[in-house]
Order: sequence, then C-alpha cells, then structure tokens
Amino acid sequence: MLFSSLTFLFTFLPLLLIIYFIIPKKFIKFRNIILLIFSLIFYAWGEPKYIILMFFTVLFSYVCGLFINYYNDKKNIKLIFFIIAILGIISSLLYFKYTNFFINNINNLFSTNLKLKEIILPIGISFYTFQILSYIIDLYRGKIKVQKNFFSLFLYISFFPQLIAGPIVKYETIEDQLLNRNESFAKFIAGLERFIIGLGKKIIIANNMAIIADAIFNYSSLKELSSIILLLGVLAYTFQIYYDFSGYSDMAIGLGKMFGFEFLENFNYPYMAKSITDFWQRWHISLTTFFREYLYIPLGGNKVSLPRWILNMTIVWLLTGFWHGAAWTFILWGIYYLIILILEKKIFYKLTNKLPNFINYIITFILINIGWIIFRANNLSDMLIILKGIFTSKGIISFDMFVNNNSSIIPAIPYMILAIIFSFNIVPKLDKKFANNWFYQICKKIILLCIFLGCICFLVSSSYNPFIYFRF
Repeated sequence: MLFSSLTFLFTFLPLLLIIYFIIPKKFIKFRNIILLIFSLIFYAWGEPKYIILMFFTVLFSYVCGLFINYYNDKKNIKLIFFIIAILGIISSLLYFKYTNFFINNINNLFSTNLKLKEIILPIGISFYTFQILSYIIDLYRGKIKVQKNFFSLFLYISFFPQLIAGPIVKYETIEDQLLNRNESFAKFIAGLERFIIGLGKKIIIANNMAIIADAIFNYSSLKELSSIILLLGVLAYTFQIYYDFSGYSDMAIGLGKMFGFEFLENFNYPYMAKSITDFWQRWHISLTTFFREYLYIPLGGNKVSLPRWILNMTIVWLLTGFWHGAAWTFILWGIYYLIILILEKKIFYKLTNKLPNFINYIITFILINIGWIIFRANNLSDMLIILKGIFTSKGIISFDMFVNNNSSIIPAIPYMILAIIFSFNIVPKLDKKFANNWFYQICKKIILLCIFLGCICFLVSSSYNPFIYFRF
C-alpha cells in the first residue's frame, strides 16, 4: 500500500485515526497495539507472506537483545550474542536482496550455469534491517535500555509511516516515545499539513517528472536522442527522485507527528548544496547518519593516516552504493561519490572556498546530475550512451520530434518549473517571516487544501503512480 493511494487516504488512514483516538490517552499500550495491527495490515497489503519474515527477524533480534543485556557484565559472552545478532540480521538482507546478483556474476565470471532463485524482494527490507541493527548496536554499546516488551520492539520496526521508505529511525530517537509521547491537536494539525506537503511533492511533481524521465531513460534507441532530450531526462529524474523520496519522508514525518511521534528530518534542500560534502549532509540524512555512526566512525573516521582514511571512505561508499541496489550501476555510483569526496576534501577544498558561492552551486549541481545518470541508467551500457550523448550531441532525434512522438510527456513538462522553484528553501523562509501573520496562515491552509484536492484529482484521473524506493 502506498501513502499516495486512494485506498490509504480514504479507507486505511481514516479508519485507523477513528479507532486510535477513540481509545483514551491513558491507555497508550492499547493505542500501540492498534498501531501495530494496522502497520502489519499496511505491510501485508502487497506481500502478506513477508510479514512472517519480519516477525521472525524481530523475534530473533528481541531474543538476542535479551541475551546481550543479561550478559552485560560478561563481555565475551555478550560479544558472542552481538555477533550472532548482527550476522543473523544481515544474512536475511543479503539473501533476499543480493543472491541473484552474486549468482549472475559467478556465472559471468566462471562461465557456469547456476540457476537464479525465484526471490521477490520484501518491501522496505533495507530500511527495517538498518533500524534493527541500530537497536542491537546501541544496546551493545549501552546507549539504550533493552526493550523487554516484544510488541513494543515490533511496533518500532513495523510502524507503517517509515516502514517502506524511511527515514531510518534509530531506536534511541523514539525509545521514550513508545510509551511517553506528546499527542495534541496542534501537533496533529502540524502533522497533517506536513503530510499534505509530502503528498503534493509525490503526486503533483514527482509523478510528472517520472513520466518524462521514464520515457527518455527507457527509450529503445538512446543513441538516437539529441543531447537536449537526454539533459531533459536527467533533470527530470534529478527532480523525480528528490520529490519522490523527500515527499515520502515528509509524509512519514507528518503521519508520525499525527500520532505523537517525532522523527528527525531526512532532507534539507539538497540541491542548494555548495559542495558534495554539503549535499550528503542534506540528502537522505538518516542513511548518512547511520553509516557515519555505525561504520565510518568505528573504523576510525578521519582521525587516522591518509591511506587508512581512504580505506575507510572506500568501505563506506561501496556499501552505500550496494545498499541501494544489487547492480553494478549502484556500486559505480558509490565509487563515483567516493572519488569526488576524496578529491574535494584533500585537493580542491581550498580552491572551492575561494570561488563565489553561485559557482560552487552550479558545479555541485552538475556533479549531482552526473551521479543520478549512473544511478538511474538501466545498465552500464545505457549509462555510457547517455553520458556520451550529452557531451557529444550526435543524436538524430530532435526535441520536437521526440515530444511529438511521445505526446504524453507534454503535459508533464511545465511541472519542472514547480520542481525548480520548490527545490529552494522559499517556503521555510516565508513561514519564519510570517509566523504570526494570521492572513498568511489562512492563505497557507487554503493552498494546502488546494494541493490535497489537486492530488486527489491526479489520483482519480491517472493510474501512473510509480515509487522509486520499492526496489531498495
């Protein structure tokens, strides 16, 4: 089930809200049970059988957590259960997400004929696996208390707002909120407004950008496309992935707030970054934080020799790319950012500091777009064709010819203007400036209502509602 579906908006969510808020605040455990039941229904909507996988993964982690806590004073035994927990949790992700990738590459490398497994990737497994890991690692480090209530731990993992697309919520963030959270009408309204903003990002902007991006990236003869068409496709995907993913994060944060939970921000206008380092402090913040706290810093971070630092960076960025998908394009994407960050931090740092900010913005945005070509291309061959086509302009199909032959993308093109405008932090500045202005607040609520109604119109009139992060 998607947040951006009529079933969710007019059946699932209203029913949950009614049942949840009928229960008095003092019975918070009963409210949690309702959230858990509905979260499992939400997840089961697409693949019911994978609830069993999630259940046993959480149960396994729960039991390991109890042993880690029980043997807290016996470091060797505690370490054994910690290792068992980590290996068990990661093995599930490796099997479902990467088995066929390894089989394919073994066949190609050794000319074998191993059969591919019939494996369907469980929705959201990359996200909830990392959340379970955060619980086990922080428990081992002594940063949190063991969760002795299995259903509370299960709710943390399966809570539907962040289940399928993040943000990756660390256990310590909501440890106290599971039984002691502040629910209020004002917070509910703020959450509802945030949800509508995310819904608008997804339905109105991301979906229209997807029409353009998919038409160009999936074109049967990429070599024939002119550079202007390829650039249009790249820009469309650049905005699609941002508004799709940040839209879902906004909806998750908004839904969490409606039920009294406070999730950390996951995006901070990443296309305003003036360096790649800055970009990764603004993009998918929860993932960057996870790798920094649980991998990069334990490896030594930047407080080591230069060769060791490069090794640390290599490990982090190879795994970052591989986490996103079982394909060489994702690994290459990780290597791409590894190289840029090493050059930026060690060679070009002083130079970029002397350049005007607007030059740094442009350079960074260009580098980000090249990264998205690697990320989005269907394979390495398509990636090279697109990169070559952009810089050589040898295509024989002009912009007019392509648009006329793919008339469905014409209505989507004007929405790129909205995508560009709202990639800047205009709204937060207006909110801050007119925080106490009643007229501005009324206008904002009217605009949000119009956005919601516009989203419903799009959903009713079109069945095109892709979701990028399903495959992650």
